[in-house]
Amino acid sequence: MELIFLLAVGLVALVIFSRYVKRATVLEYEKGLKYRKGKFLSILDAGQYWYLSAFVMIHKVDVRPRFVSISGQELLSADGVTLKMSLAANYQVIDPNVAINKVQNFEEALYLELQLGIREIVGAVDIDTVLNNRDELAKRLMEKCQSKAKEIGLNLVSASIKDIMFPGKLKEMFAQVVSARKEGLAALEKARGETAALRNLANAAKMVESNPGLLQLRLLQTLGQSAGNSLILGFPSAPTIVPLKSAASSDPQAAQTSVPEE
Repeated sequence: MELIFLLAVGLVALVIFSRYVKRATVLEYEKGLKYRKGKFLSILDAGQYWYLSAFVMIHKVDVRPRFVSISGQELLSADGVTLKMSLAANYQVIDPNVAINKVQNFEEALYLELQLGIREIVGAVDIDTVLNNRDELAKRLMEKCQSKAKEIGLNLVSASIKDIMFPGKLKEMFAQVVSARKEGLAALEKARGETAALRNLANAAKMVESNPGLLQLRLLQTLGQSAGNSLILGFPSAPTIVPLKSAASSDPQAAQTSVPEE
């Protein structure tokens, strides 16, 4: 009888143990929140833990970095231009107690903070600033939302602007503006080139004027670089000096001082 009683007691103890004693394994990338009768007790690191399920509960939280993507949000710039902007953010749970016990849904809370932050930032600048300073706007968003994220137990690692979208008509207008700018730059470069060419020609004309022989040297240099052409050059000979017969001569031909040689 005693043996049967002991076996019965052991069987009951085994049933109670298997039913009420549980084992929880907290992985390396997790944190465990331990509760007793619904009250938070402590944060558990990675490892195995035995507990009575009737009194204790362990809730595991993934603390690896997470990514959130916010699709196109309709925003209004300071100069009244409507646009859509999508965001990308990277965050990590650093305080599971706050993230789980103090906030109903920390992902939705961070999502809302990013939405409100970018809406406020874009609403304070004009459309040209939005287009030309995307990195600066992302930096402002990061600074604005980082403190808010810490209040809900999160660390905002990064926040960036993915895409900026405009209505169809506005796209055409921006395309025309860009095209006009490119055409203006092309015309400016052409004018600069023509000015430089004219300046070089003017400098060359001055050099030829002061040194007439340079023109012939340049011609010979050009002919020397070409092939298959023959050119005969004729140079004027020096003038012949004819002396005067007499200062009192009445012959009109005697007044000639020089006759060019043919």
